[in-house]
Amino acid sequence: MAAKAGIGVLAVTDHDTVSGLDACEEAARAHGMRLVPGIEISVHFGGREVHILGHFVDRAVPKLGSFDVELKAFRERRMGLMVEKLASLGFPVTLADVKALAGNAHLARPHLARWLVEHGYCTSTQEAFTRFLGDGKPAAVARFDVTPDQAIELIHLAHGTATLAHPGPTRINHWELEQLKQRGLDGIEVHHSDHPPSQREQLLAWAKEFDLVPTAGSDFHGLKVAPDRRFGSVTMDPAELERLERRRR
Repeated sequence: MAAKAGIGVLAVTDHDTVSGLDACEEAARAHGMRLVPGIEISVHFGGREVHILGHFVDRAVPKLGSFDVELKAFRERRMGLMVEKLASLGFPVTLADVKALAGNAHLARPHLARWLVEHGYCTSTQEAFTRFLGDGKPAAVARFDVTPDQAIELIHLAHGTATLAHPGPTRINHWELEQLKQRGLDGIEVHHSDHPPSQREQLLAWAKEFDLVPTAGSDFHGLKVAPDRRFGSVTMDPAELERLERRRR
């Protein structure tokens, strides 16, 4: 899909796992594309969930692999609890149902949201989160808490660069961005599907102020999860990509 969209360099940053990168590299070679191996780590910051992206990570680093295994086990336990909560509300869902939707991926709330949509209980994944799965909702279960310091340290240990994902929707402010810079942040996702032009201008100014590399991401999650997002909807300046790569540890 990325090749058909004319993408020449593709970063794959699955949530909390690098298990898909081997297959991604093989597919990228087959289509004459360059793959930037990555990860997206969910962290607890400022009383909410924020996402830190790792680009150019070396998945052979043992600590990154052990993090992957630990998070996968936790996500399965968490999903089991969410399934139990939905079942107590009268929804005939089982953990096996959600696993069938997820395949080999780490279990995550969007998989459960897809089940609710496909069985006619919600009209969209967004509605599933708003009514049942979002923080504080009837089927919500607390996530595994990782601090920004831990995520950035892990990414740097894996020889990658750490950037802040979609700061607009997570409402990152100037002071918080300064705090993340002090913790070792390398860049910030300026060009994103959910960032209007005025917000991109503000984020570009902050990137310059804090010497952060401005990046871009379509935040594509697949047509079943986010049908309104497309590969190539936003792109990154090749010079900025080189600048980001030079910041690798």
